[in-house]
Amino acid sequence: MSAERLAELSDLFVVAAVLLYVVAMVGFAVDLAFGRTRLDRATDRAADRAADGEPVEARQPVAVGAAVRDGESSATSEPASVTSEASVAAGAGAAETGAGAVGTASGPKAPNVPARAGTVALALAWLGWAANFGALVTRGLASDRWPWGNMYEFVVAICFAAVTAFLVTQIRHNVRFLGAFVMVTAALGLGLAVKVFYTVAGPVVPALDSYWIAIHVTAAIIATGLMTMAGVAGILYLVRGDGASRLPARADLERVAHRAIVFAFPLWTFAVIAGALWADRAWGRYWGWDPKEVWAFITWVAYAAYLHAKATAGWKGRAATIVQLVAFGCLMFNLIGVNIFIEGLHSYADVD
Repeated sequence: MSAERLAELSDLFVVAAVLLYVVAMVGFAVDLAFGRTRLDRATDRAADRAADGEPVEARQPVAVGAAVRDGESSATSEPASVTSEASVAAGAGAAETGAGAVGTASGPKAPNVPARAGTVALALAWLGWAANFGALVTRGLASDRWPWGNMYEFVVAICFAAVTAFLVTQIRHNVRFLGAFVMVTAALGLGLAVKVFYTVAGPVVPALDSYWIAIHVTAAIIATGLMTMAGVAGILYLVRGDGASRLPARADLERVAHRAIVFAFPLWTFAVIAGALWADRAWGRYWGWDPKEVWAFITWVAYAAYLHAKATAGWKGRAATIVQLVAFGCLMFNLIGVNIFIEGLHSYADVD
């Protein structure tokens, strides 16, 4: 297949990835909006208050199915114990489940539409991931080089890395609640790449024509994908607030963000070091105060401050999330602002 046809195929793969991500986003949104039960939300609210150190209301457990006379239960139960709101909600949930069981015995059970929507959305996300991957492979074959030599390719690769981080995490842990937000981020990123950053497939400048692009830029892409997923979780943490919400518990969002950054930070550190080694080979110096170098280091310092605060100062909750989002802002400025608005040796933008 000719280079022109491969480039056209890459563009079609990008369009397919956008469409699949958008449809998957809708499915994840349905699952998020209608798939979480009242018990789930009550448990999350109790977990939020416990994580914030707030007292949880103490209540007496009531035996399910007991007959009540004169305000007292006639059923024999264990000694009273203190339970959280989540435990009380569990009793209500059990009662609801029992009612559902009765309905099941008397007739066929209605299909669980939200659960099916989430399953279909996950399958579509994998298909979108495959299309995104196909776009990168065919772009690389069309250009006869690693497919992240300009801003367009770099953004396409970061979207792929962010979706990969979400799907791989979903294999080990149930983070489907992030699906709608990761999908919309990837779809918007690909749309921005096509609309603003698109560059015809071709060779790169001599300084970028090196095996270092496979080392330095690959590490930066993977780290950026993980940090993007963490940023999405951090934004949802602040949006969720203290009131009732269909979003998951803030503790879960904070945990996802922290684990992603723990994996991403060593990769970003390696990318910075590899970039210095590449700069010495290409330009004869390890450090030259180029804007991209400066902001890559600022981003490293910001994420190091977040991890240091979590590990030593015991920061958690809103304060730690704000520090994480400040670091994410540095990362996004390094990706978008420096490449587009500030002139330097790292000419990824190729935007008129």
